[in-house]
Amino acid sequence: MLTRLYLHGAASRFDLMKATGLSSATVSNVVTGLVADGLVAEAGLLDSDGGRPRTLLEVRPGYAQVVGVDIGETHVQVGLFDWTLDTVATATYPMDEGRPEPAVLAELVRAGIEEVTAKAGADPAALLGVGIGVPGAVLPDGLVHAPTLGWSGVPFDTLLRPHVAAPLHLDNCARTLGQAEMWRGAGRGAQRAIVGLLAVGVGAAVATGSPGGVTSTTSEWGHTVVEAGGALCRCGSHGCLEAYVGADAILERYARLAGLPEQSGAPRGASGADTEARLAALVAEAARPGPAADTVRATAEYLGIGIGNLINLLGPDRVILSGWVSAAMGPAMLPAVRDAMRRHTLDYLAERTVLELGRLGPEQVALGAATLPVHELLTAGGR
Repeated sequence: MLTRLYLHGAASRFDLMKATGLSSATVSNVVTGLVADGLVAEAGLLDSDGGRPRTLLEVRPGYAQVVGVDIGETHVQVGLFDWTLDTVATATYPMDEGRPEPAVLAELVRAGIEEVTAKAGADPAALLGVGIGVPGAVLPDGLVHAPTLGWSGVPFDTLLRPHVAAPLHLDNCARTLGQAEMWRGAGRGAQRAIVGLLAVGVGAAVATGSPGGVTSTTSEWGHTVVEAGGALCRCGSHGCLEAYVGADAILERYARLAGLPEQSGAPRGASGADTEARLAALVAEAARPGPAADTVRATAEYLGIGIGNLINLLGPDRVILSGWVSAAMGPAMLPAVRDAMRRHTLDYLAERTVLELGRLGPEQVALGAATLPVHELLTAGGR
């Protein structure tokens, strides 16, 4: 019932009865408890045909605040959100090295939580929770394997727990971003959406919507092969999608086409701020014919191939491109990506699949991480 109100907006008690199949008495008892706990509030009246007006109910944004943390390859971003995921405050720390020590990142997370809660006058110990999205796999034992950061079996939660007073949650950033896009972004209303996360690394989440909520799982999309015997990928294989559409790969391609030294592209391990600035400059230059425009076209072609593979395998009704690379390059290359996708997808699948950019804004991955403590509260029915 709480999930229904959270994901679908205001509803009357009668609407909740129809949606859940519960009796009037049960719905009334549950709603009374949610209102008493401060999770839900009355939100005015809804006129009904031939009967008395019905009272609308909605979740209360002020019930709690959550922190979401994006451990990216180029920066650490910490966001403070109300529990309906409206942004309250953010703090971003560029990375100065390609593979920073886990303890260094843990300190940035601690500092970020302190900064955003101080900006809002919030008590860090009173947060609903802290969600952290990492660019890798989080195993059941809590160990993180993140090749783009050089991590293999890192107990990142152990490094953080002494410095975080609120409940702590870790998960793969593509999965949490997929959940956020389904809840609040371009995935709303989709039955099955694929959310691609384009950054230095490349990942994807397969998110399935249902009346009761959203199920999101990750895939190593960046390490599916799009060219046999092709470019060397950081994973050790050749021809992986990430070796063509990851940020470093895009900039290295530009450097080759422009006849520049590799340093003029973006050498692996360059600082995050440097990588993002170089990509922004490339996109600006691509407005006129030349190596930058050729780089954008090539990136769009490989990305369209990768998307076509996903559509042919999974048959989604929506594909959403998120992540900072998508935000930077998406408007310039989306038409070419759509064209390549259609050429590499079965016609009947391409016709029923919508391809669009994410809508969650610059703090999208941090917002995705913030869904972790919220999801736990919804799963527990507000308890």
